[in-house]
Amino acid sequence: MRRPWPVIGALLVATTISPSAYRSVVPSVHLPIEPSVDLRSEALDLAYNLDHEAAMERLRRAVAAAPSDAAPRRTLASVVWLNILFSRGAVTVDHYLGSFTRTQVALKQPPEHLAAEFKRNVAEALSLAQQRVKTNPRDAQAHYDLGAALGLDASYIATVEGRLMAGFRAARRCYDEHERVLELDRSRTDAGLVVGTYRYLVASLPVHMRMLAYVAGFGGGKERGIELLERAVAGSGEARTDAMFALVLVYNRERRFDDALRVLRQLRESYPRNRLVVLEQGATALRGGRAAEAESILTGGLATLARETRPRIPGEEQLWRYKRGAARAALGRQDAMDDLRFATSSGAQAWVAGRARTELGRLALKRGDVSTARDEARQADALCRQGNDPACVEDARRLLRNTNGR
Repeated sequence: MRRPWPVIGALLVATTISPSAYRSVVPSVHLPIEPSVDLRSEALDLAYNLDHEAAMERLRRAVAAAPSDAAPRRTLASVVWLNILFSRGAVTVDHYLGSFTRTQVALKQPPEHLAAEFKRNVAEALSLAQQRVKTNPRDAQAHYDLGAALGLDASYIATVEGRLMAGFRAARRCYDEHERVLELDRSRTDAGLVVGTYRYLVASLPVHMRMLAYVAGFGGGKERGIELLERAVAGSGEARTDAMFALVLVYNRERRFDDALRVLRQLRESYPRNRLVVLEQGATALRGGRAAEAESILTGGLATLARETRPRIPGEEQLWRYKRGAARAALGRQDAMDDLRFATSSGAQAWVAGRARTELGRLALKRGDVSTARDEARQADALCRQGNDPACVEDARRLLRNTNGR
């Protein structure tokens, strides 16, 4: 969805779009951390598979097992943050495929206990990492830990608090720390996740924002950014999965849909309980003009969703049905109408209902029902403006113009 804030949102989210657990090396004088490492490993698998509550339970135990280690605290904060985004429904590629136009966005406040848990753990992770950098200024891992904690804090500021420019400024320090990691140790391809994502997305900003980013100290360059992300995926570091999620976003933005689908297939194999990976697979196939493939993937995903007992994102079934309805409409199938009407039902996110109504309007115009097409276009325009989806607003207004004179 092309919301008003997504490029900068993606700049901050893609580096931690899934909860990360970069391993810290803690001196042996501290408490043993092996139980913490094992718990974090279990938690990551759970979190990548959308089992957030179970993941957070293990991470709280990991924090207790290694109170001097920044990594479990940062990982816990990551999963808490991801859970907040999940509860808002802001966890799909659609949310980060647009252009930046506003510096602050009004967002629903997160649950107080989750916000407090995030802030406490990220503050403690930052403090621990800063101490290690001060003690070991040439320690690549220390700079890595500090940069990762700073990036997480920046992501939260932008995507949860809606303070985009504040998040952008905070992200500068994260970028600097991971650039420093690459200077100290060129083998640390995992640092390329942050540096590569920022380089790519800074290059994607509007000119005036890009110039501000350069002045602030960010480097740009799409090709270099993608190269760093691909190296992070090819490496064996713990940032590999995060880099894969980041590449899904980047490849979609670049319309490299075959590449995005390749990565999504790998993620689906690794995390079979993550139904949102299946949703992204179907949505990416649809963007790439593979309507039949998209319809098949989404139908299978809807069958899984029907059996799902875990929490859903807001309006999740309506989102699935919109995507499948759009695929069926592209295939000329009559049952597209049922999916698209369901996508406008109570509980749908405004942008989803707006896009579904645009599709319904196109179908109406195709069969010569100009009055219905005009009505759908007007409703779509209102819904898409409510959902901050300028691409949909543009589509709805184009549809409305097409009904004039008919």
